[in-house]
Amino acid sequence: MASCTVSILFLLIVAMSAAEPPGCKIRITNRGLEMLKYETQKFVVEELSNITMPEMKGNEGRFEYTINEVKINELNLTYADLAFQPGLGLLFEVQNSSIALSFQRRILYWFFYDTGAINASAEGVNIHTVLHMTKDDLGRLKISNITCDASIGKMKMKFTGTLGRVYDFLATFLTTGMRFLLNQQVDKYVGIDYSLLSDPVVTSRSLDMDFRGMFFELGNENNTLVNYAVNPIVREYDRMVYLGLSEYFFDSGLYSYYKAGIFQMNIANERMPKDLEMLLRTTYFGTIMMMNPALVEYPISLRLELNSAPKTTIKTSGATVAVTAIATVMVLPPGTAPVQLSSMTMEAKFNAKVSMKGKRLAVLADLRRGVSIPLADGLDFVEEVVEYHNGYLIIGANLHFSKGLREMIERKIQTDAENAI
Repeated sequence: MASCTVSILFLLIVAMSAAEPPGCKIRITNRGLEMLKYETQKFVVEELSNITMPEMKGNEGRFEYTINEVKINELNLTYADLAFQPGLGLLFEVQNSSIALSFQRRILYWFFYDTGAINASAEGVNIHTVLHMTKDDLGRLKISNITCDASIGKMKMKFTGTLGRVYDFLATFLTTGMRFLLNQQVDKYVGIDYSLLSDPVVTSRSLDMDFRGMFFELGNENNTLVNYAVNPIVREYDRMVYLGLSEYFFDSGLYSYYKAGIFQMNIANERMPKDLEMLLRTTYFGTIMMMNPALVEYPISLRLELNSAPKTTIKTSGATVAVTAIATVMVLPPGTAPVQLSSMTMEAKFNAKVSMKGKRLAVLADLRRGVSIPLADGLDFVEEVVEYHNGYLIIGANLHFSKGLREMIERKIQTDAENAI
């Protein structure tokens, strides 16, 4: 008996300590990275062409020199690649490329002084950069520059931050989007938490990221649903990006709106459609006459209010939302309290169609308006396909740059500066 009790307690502890399943999962495939590689290559050429290097001074005995105004006049990337590095992150590599540069020299040897410009060129330019991706303590994606080695012929040097803006862009592209805060406000009632639950998983074919994907009421952020939903499983690699959403993603949104008091409606006076008013008067004419015939002249109202949060069910056949509401019909005599004619509990289940427009997730069983998913500003979903599974759905899509890479980065810098104020 004692051993049985211990076993049950052990199973309970294991269940309670199990990892939180993601409400939202994103996979970026090799196809998505290929599109990003082309844009990144153009950006790298522009960045390296505009690099400013500090003045360099040195001496050897009586020989002193100064080099400044170093400019890269031309950079030809013969081979450039951006690929997944399994277990680490991203590999950016440039091989067998050429570079042309110019700089000003000042040379002092004993009493001889020489100044002038130097133009130089080199073949065999190689750059090898590995970016490591992890989750920080706040659930944000952290990208650190593990190695960034560059070589030109026989001359080698170590770079520790020259491509910093490229790293910043890659981090932004892969995390919660340039406009996203960790807890993004969807509207004045509800926010959504897109924090990472674990370190990204990098294979030779894809990058997978698990996000909390939890809505919360802005007026009471601690009142949230516990996630007991299944873990969305992404099996495909054909499209550039895949988005997996569990029932919890939708249920937490519906629950938050319910707690915020959104799911209630009063229809009366000018808001009452004529055909609905006629239906209600016809239905309850007998009741009114039995209660008080004088009430026939007064306005009639309908109040709808959910008495529990709606529940989403996702199956291979599609998605449905079940609701339970209380419908109350009243007569509104002026100057006195409303007179209740009827109050009934109504149960309904309707289909919910999920679609994407740009990077906004729209549901026919609407969460009041479209919800942005964690993707960088300037990137949109196109050619999307929705697949329904038991407990979750998968949206596969290709990506489209709606903004230039430089515009996206400059917008990020501006947003960071505004947030810092």
